[in-house]
Amino acid sequence: MKRLLGAVTLGLAIASGNTAADAGIPLPVVELTSGVPTLAPLLKQITPAVVSIAIKGRAAPEANSSLSKVQRGQRPASTRNPAADRQIRTAGSGVVIDADQGLILTNHHVIDRADEITVTLADGRELQAKRVGADPDTDVAVIKVQAKNLTAIPIGNSAGLEVGDFVFAIGNPFQIGQTVTSGIISGLHRNNVGIEPYEDFIQTDAAIYPGTSGGALINLHGELIGINTAFIGAGSGNPGMGFAIPINMARVITDQILEYGEVRRGRLGITFEDSPPVSVRDVQLSTSTTSPVIVKVDKGSAAESAGLKSGDVVTELANARVRNTADLHNRMGLLSIGDIAELTVLRDGKPLVIRATIVDWERKTRSK
Repeated sequence: MKRLLGAVTLGLAIASGNTAADAGIPLPVVELTSGVPTLAPLLKQITPAVVSIAIKGRAAPEANSSLSKVQRGQRPASTRNPAADRQIRTAGSGVVIDADQGLILTNHHVIDRADEITVTLADGRELQAKRVGADPDTDVAVIKVQAKNLTAIPIGNSAGLEVGDFVFAIGNPFQIGQTVTSGIISGLHRNNVGIEPYEDFIQTDAAIYPGTSGGALINLHGELIGINTAFIGAGSGNPGMGFAIPINMARVITDQILEYGEVRRGRLGITFEDSPPVSVRDVQLSTSTTSPVIVKVDKGSAAESAGLKSGDVVTELANARVRNTADLHNRMGLLSIGDIAELTVLRDGKPLVIRATIVDWERKTRSK
């Protein structure tokens, strides 16, 4: 895997600002120029929101051997005098999500170990950026610049995406300049890629190259639906498979970063798996299910206090169906300390709603 330098609700301040206003303006999908269909008018409106990011920083102590399979959309790093100071220079992409505040969404791995962050706008301006916060577990990061006349991109909704939807990716590959590629959504909810602890990727055949990490995956209404992060199997004449973080996931992480400067994950205190183990195979289910089955409830945990039990089958979280263990794992990972997890479980074949508060398990353990 190679690094490709180049996220689920945005806070009301962002959603109600320029971004929401732009999103309310009907955007042309395809227009005719000289009798030829084109996306150029739409792209002229949104490409100024996609920026190039360059960093100077410290190299990792050692290479990660797992990088051979999945490549990050990040321009390969150059290392100067590695034996002495291990300095690196890398490049990637980002997306302006709030023009007034100068907020830019990108990948954690784009700015990881950065001592200096330089943002280059589509109009050529170079700006120094500061890190607002980042979450390595989802590979989402937020940086900030001070500048006038920024362009923010309209925020879409990744919950309504379908395989076959047309999309295009915008980024700055190989530092040759802003580039747009097109394709379709090839798959949804990809969680076995092996990049991050929390994976719910959009898969696309829109080409993603080194330098496009942190760039934008856009629908034909000109809305941001994902943040490009990695690709697999790219080669000569073969763009491979591209992966993007759904914008709904990125928005939840962004909210926490803007509020706390970090993501504050807590614990519910349950262990679950897809198929019922031998100890709970006699649970009477009213319908066949692939929903997660709780196999362990930690003693003294929030789950135990709320009444969850080993053998409970989790069918819904926050009134939305749970597909499998990966789905539950990802969605639980978006809850912060103090949030209430409303779980619908099947117990003895009957549905039961249980509400449990996410707690800071490490702090609770230290206080004992």
